[in-house]
Amino acid sequence: MLGLYGAKDAGIPVDQVERFFAALKAAGTPSELVMYPEAGHGFNADFRPDSYRKADAEDGWKRMLAWFARYGVV
Repeated sequence: MLGLYGAKDAGIPVDQVERFFAALKAAGTPSELVMYPEAGHGFNADFRPDSYRKADAEDGWKRMLAWFARYGVV
């Protein structure tokens, strides 16, 4: 599971996200968590100028494509 999270997302506390990914790792589930420190909820939504963060969205897109390529998802 690939997690691309905005650290300023008020709906999902960072500690809960970190615990979830720690549990995945402990269970041996392939997982990667990327936390964007200045991003909030919807940072990839370019139609929402109040939350869109271009650099984080582009980085996340590249990571998502690499994840799919690595794990054979097309």
